[in-house]
Amino acid sequence: MGQRRMARELALQTLYSAEMRGEPVGTVLQDVSGWRHYSRKALEYATELASNVLRYEKECNRLIEETVEHWELSRIALLDRIILRMGICEILYSNDIPPRVAIDEAIELAKKYSTEKSGGFINGILDTILKRKISEQASGDEQSSSCDGRR
Repeated sequence: MGQRRMARELALQTLYSAEMRGEPVGTVLQDVSGWRHYSRKALEYATELASNVLRYEKECNRLIEETVEHWELSRIALLDRIILRMGICEILYSNDIPPRVAIDEAIELAKKYSTEKSGGFINGILDTILKRKISEQASGDEQSSSCDGRR
């Protein structure tokens, strides 16, 4: 298993455990990371990803709510919410992770840790968010080029 995948699993386990136990993520990360040996790179990325999920949680929740139809955020399983937040953070805030890789990794986490239908659900939401991001970037590029007098 690759370092990033191990880190994503560690981040997921940490965020889920912190939510369930009501404890700070840093404390839970130390506890969860003791379950098996992780490389320094895996621990660093898990810490970064978990921190981004906490930092951008409101933004992630807003994007999820805008994307799902006829669903309240609270009705989405906790594991799926966390996986979605992680995927959104990798798509929007990680410059070194290709968005399609972030989506594929989120799907794999859902298949491994959540329900049978979660992979498709996660894929649909993250793919929609990615398409919206690409569309917004294209609109921004068109606007900036028209403002510069270029077309």
